[in-house]
Amino acid sequence: MKRILIIAPHPDDEILGCGGMIIRSIKEGHSVYVCVVTKGFPPLFNSNRVEANRRDTIACHQHLGIKQTFYLDFPAAMLEKAERHELNGKILDVIMDVKPDEIFIPHWGDMQKDHQIVAEAAMVALRPKYIYRVKRILSYETMSETAWNAPNVQNEFIPNVFVDIADYLESKKEALAFFKLQLGPFPEARSIEAIEALAKYRGALMNMKAAEAFMLIRELE
Repeated sequence: MKRILIIAPHPDDEILGCGGMIIRSIKEGHSVYVCVVTKGFPPLFNSNRVEANRRDTIACHQHLGIKQTFYLDFPAAMLEKAERHELNGKILDVIMDVKPDEIFIPHWGDMQKDHQIVAEAAMVALRPKYIYRVKRILSYETMSETAWNAPNVQNEFIPNVFVDIADYLESKKEALAFFKLQLGPFPEARSIEAIEALAKYRGALMNMKAAEAFMLIRELE
């Protein structure tokens, strides 16, 4: 069975981008781990909302059967002020602890700077120079961040891996519902309806009823 690690810049990114894959993988007997990189701190973020969001994350992950969640607690929306060597090192520590067969990271071209920095730090930690090398690296798309950046070739999300989540879409929606403070009404990007629409669109591209799409970055055989 596989060990799978999802690197999430913020709590709920892992469900938005990989929720169906997570649920399917756990149902199939694989072990899934999540690393949440940032946490909101005053004065940018209300401490009560931050703690409520942490509780929602814990409840969601317990509900899904996530094996372990790592919280690095770097400052959200201020990640560019973090020491790069420290960020790279903490992510590397998690990778070496979990020793995943597969890892999912945010898309480098996302609008949110935290996503870009986390993607870069993850790739530094995933350099194939260490004793342990991850066999498969993929990036995921995040509604409200992916495809919102200025259009250019480097920012474009071009999926080439599709995971059938038709049997798990309702469970993904239930998982997203844990994040009450993050969701909004349709047509907001972070709404249940928008997430469902994206899953059906990605599925239709591959003649599936629902899918999650990923970009394969590296695969070692």
